[in-house]
Amino acid sequence: MSFESLGLQAELLRAVADAGYDQPTPVQRLAIPPILAGRDMLAGAQTGTGKTAGFTLPLLQRLAAGRPAGARAVRALVLTPTRELAAQVQDSVVTYGRHLSMKSLALFGGVSINPQITALRRGVDILVATPGRLLDHAQQGSVDLSQVEILVLDEADRMLDMGFIRDIRRVLKLLPAKRQNLLFSATFSPDIRALADGLLHDPERIDVAPRNTAAELIDQKVHPVDRARKRELLSWLIGSGDWRQVLVFTRTKHGANRLAEQLERDGLSAAAIHGNKSQGARTRALADFKAGKVRVLVATDIAARGLDIDQLPHVVNYELPQVPEDYVHRIGRTGRAGREGQAVSLVCIDEHDLLRGIEKLLGRKLPSETLAGFEPDPRVRAEPIENGRRARGGKPPRGGAGQPRPARPRAGEGGRPGQRGGQASRSRRRAGARA
Repeated sequence: MSFESLGLQAELLRAVADAGYDQPTPVQRLAIPPILAGRDMLAGAQTGTGKTAGFTLPLLQRLAAGRPAGARAVRALVLTPTRELAAQVQDSVVTYGRHLSMKSLALFGGVSINPQITALRRGVDILVATPGRLLDHAQQGSVDLSQVEILVLDEADRMLDMGFIRDIRRVLKLLPAKRQNLLFSATFSPDIRALADGLLHDPERIDVAPRNTAAELIDQKVHPVDRARKRELLSWLIGSGDWRQVLVFTRTKHGANRLAEQLERDGLSAAAIHGNKSQGARTRALADFKAGKVRVLVATDIAARGLDIDQLPHVVNYELPQVPEDYVHRIGRTGRAGREGQAVSLVCIDEHDLLRGIEKLLGRKLPSETLAGFEPDPRVRAEPIENGRRARGGKPPRGGAGQPRPARPRAGEGGRPGQRGGQASRSRRRAGARA
């Protein structure tokens, strides 16, 4: 099947060809025709499946076909959980809309609000935003959402994980009742299904990635190792394998900073990316990583979704995540767009319960290989996971760092900088601290 057969107009087909694509992915084949027909949609699709183009292309065509006369108003709203994902969705809108006279804008925290206000005053057709910064603009009266025709909730499960449900409901109250709604989620928890039931009208349902399954093209492997030798093993793997581009996940911000510094001392160019980093620092680190100037990018789970890195060959779980589903999202950074990838997990005795939880989710045991010279010492006893007790039976602890539910997002995670108090704020603070 070709893009032409999906009913896309010439300007979009030209943009797709300019981007180097000739065959639609499964999610694009399934999503584009019903969205073009005006249907609501509930889509199960992991990152790396081409879902952004799956909603961006038909969204652009529907807006181009029904452009009203007069001043520009926001006609399409895409909500995302993080500013990285907002920026990347905005890039896709620009890429695929290059031959259409559409104006788009990304709104997120961590940067000055004034240039965003100026851009909104000039008129915007498509707005890509994180919930917190969007509500900042709504409170200041700098954005009008009363003419939105299409709403997209991208990575809806991640937004709920980050405590954005109250903010999403506040945004929904600012939108007209009659609109097209598209909800994309990697997993379908009861909370997601409840949100979909209240939001979508007779939706088209598609599921191109079976729930919580890891990409088939990803070679997954576990290396048992003592906690004190993880960094040494990681450096050896990168050096001996001549890995030129590696994304490494830690559980905490402090751990990410410390590991990046240690890798630098080992002679490996490394940078850390997490919620405490400024927007400029995060943007530079990601750009340097993509350009090959930085060999190792160390990240917390804020980067598990939304980082779109072409041909990323290696992902390493330096520390296993507390929530098994986050393992799937982490390793989904590789093996994208039909390319093969490798996901390696360095597992110490403290993390055996976490590993069992991941294997239960995947429905199989992960292949394990003990590397010569890095055999775990049988005398080492398990210790509690950093800043919190170990999860037992797959149930994560409450309280402390490394939690499954992050606290109120900082500006860096798409939240409202400087927000204090309020029901939504308290809800997010109760959720714990991760990333």
